[in-house]
Amino acid sequence: MPPESQNDGFESPQARRRNGVISALIAFGIWGFLPIYFKILQSVPAGEVLAHRIVWSVPFGALIIAVRSQWPEVWRVFRSRKTFGLLSLSAFFIALNWLVYVWAVQNSQIFQASLGYYINPLMYVVIGVWFFQEQLRPLQIAAVVLAAVGVAVLTISGGQFPWISITLAISFTIYGVVRKRTDVGGMPGLFTETLILAPFAIGYLGFLVQAGVASFNADSLAFNGILILAGPFTVVPLLCFALAARRLNLSTIGIMQFIAPTLQFLVGVGYGEALTLAHIICFTCIWIAVIAFSWDAWRRSRPQLPASVPD
Repeated sequence: MPPESQNDGFESPQARRRNGVISALIAFGIWGFLPIYFKILQSVPAGEVLAHRIVWSVPFGALIIAVRSQWPEVWRVFRSRKTFGLLSLSAFFIALNWLVYVWAVQNSQIFQASLGYYINPLMYVVIGVWFFQEQLRPLQIAAVVLAAVGVAVLTISGGQFPWISITLAISFTIYGVVRKRTDVGGMPGLFTETLILAPFAIGYLGFLVQAGVASFNADSLAFNGILILAGPFTVVPLLCFALAARRLNLSTIGIMQFIAPTLQFLVGVGYGEALTLAHIICFTCIWIAVIAFSWDAWRRSRPQLPASVPD
């Protein structure tokens, strides 16, 4: 992981961009291959996996907060009723997103999970139009329409509404909008969210222990270690994403974020999920929409040459 320096300004432009790209690749790589981890935990119910993900994120997150000297920002959250309220709302939506994602992977619905994260950036565009009166550019309109066509084909031809994809896309979009309006950094924000969720997760795990059905027990130390890894697998990619976001422009981040769902799709292929004609048509529409969306973002980010002035 590229080191986080408190003096980012001392990085050369080349080193800054290189560290940003490396950080982004680590983040999106972990997110892309995360289905393999949840497949390993196939025997653990999704709700229990979610609880462990929350609980073990707290100590690991606290360690990173301490190393980065961000405790003052965490305390500031608890002194602001508005900030704490917004993070409570975002905590609910990220927990919902995590739960649906784990359930989808464990129930051989990786394609639908992948589709949800392809749709997510396009949904941000729709949210911008509906709630912030932003104007769509022609390529953005084409991308959104094509994505809608793909989802419609999967719904009609596939015989089922892709509720997993839509739930993942909507929950993560709402999470992103709420976090964008919350005045707190990425790592302190995630740490606070896990603190808010921790009492519920601990209570649920305690109930499972009391009922004698908990997967975390003294008989399997190796399996316990795998469950504990849910903490770093949750915190590390978000930290790397935060580092990348500070060093790369938004268009680069926007294009690179499609690495994760692409890797998820390939993992689904590797696990032998049924790839129907409806899936192929849907993903083809989505991939074309993504290319159009990315091309538009890249083109808009290029510096415009000043108009020539006649001599």
